[in-house]
Amino acid sequence: MTKERPVLEDLIKENMSEFELFQNKTLRPIIKMQHALLIASFKNYLQKRKIDFNSLSEQKKRGRISSIYKTDNNYKNMTVGFIAGHFTEDEFDFYNTCASEVNRRILQITTQRIQDSIADLK
Repeated sequence: MTKERPVLEDLIKENMSEFELFQNKTLRPIIKMQHALLIASFKNYLQKRKIDFNSLSEQKKRGRISSIYKTDNNYKNMTVGFIAGHFTEDEFDFYNTCASEVNRRILQITTQRIQDSIADLK
């Protein structure tokens, strides 16, 4: 099965910083493409850790998602791997020059995406 990155042209604007351009041209399309995998992975995470996510209020669900992405280094690294594994060689070279900033952006976008998809976690 092959996946194609969606093209999100409306995010590319003039005068963007190098990081913003990488985020909008590379990270967001890959994260969108990997949405189903990210949801499945998060559901598996909740199940393995026996977290009764459905009993939480909407606000507590959002907080729990944020907390997981802030505190669980193994899960954060796995999530970054899901995204970085789709980089081209040039994108990987850029990633290596500023990995911590790119990782921060990956986790920030992914956290928001999971929070916006709470209904998919049932």
